[in-house]
Amino acid sequence: MKVVAFERNLHGTGASRRLRNTGKTPGIVYGAGAEPELIEIDHNALWHALKKEVFHSSILDLEVAGKEQQVLLRDVQYHPFRQIVLHVDFQRVDAKKKLHTKVPLHFMNQETNPAVKLSGAVISHVLNEVEIECLPGDLPEFLEVDLATIEAGHSLHAKDIALPKGVALVAHIEAENPVIAAATIPAGAVSDDAATGSAAAAGEGETPAA
Repeated sequence: MKVVAFERNLHGTGASRRLRNTGKTPGIVYGAGAEPELIEIDHNALWHALKKEVFHSSILDLEVAGKEQQVLLRDVQYHPFRQIVLHVDFQRVDAKKKLHTKVPLHFMNQETNPAVKLSGAVISHVLNEVEIECLPGDLPEFLEVDLATIEAGHSLHAKDIALPKGVALVAHIEAENPVIAAATIPAGAVSDDAATGSAAAAGEGETPAA
């Protein structure tokens, strides 16, 4: 995905405010052993790009003054109540160095899960993204989580995710192995099943009238 930005010479609160008043968003590009670079981006184009998942989880081709560099979106500052992006940070990536970043999880086959269809189980998504490490060229846009076989009362953990070649969980996620999805039977459904079972048992115990 390509992003076009322009060089920014002025900085400071006043300069940033004036920039926003002209429909631009201030930003910065840093990392990869080079000096930080002040930039400005068209606000409306940035606002629409931020609505796309790929913009948050993929390597972007950032063009500044006719030169392209590969970057990751690292931080976005929003106005507390207005639909305005106040500032954006990009980090340069080195093709030969592993990067740490979060990628979204896409949950698959939830509707066809037998526990959902037959037992009334509810599958909750505990995490919607997970932190990984890989070389820039191996970065996936998202990771798929197959919910087809998760049973009621069970959960899936980070280590259960099928990772593409060259991709690994970061060390602390590997160690903690957090829950990413869980299948539970709602309390109301359990109570209804118990009541049905009790009624059936009571019916079997009755003796026919003479």
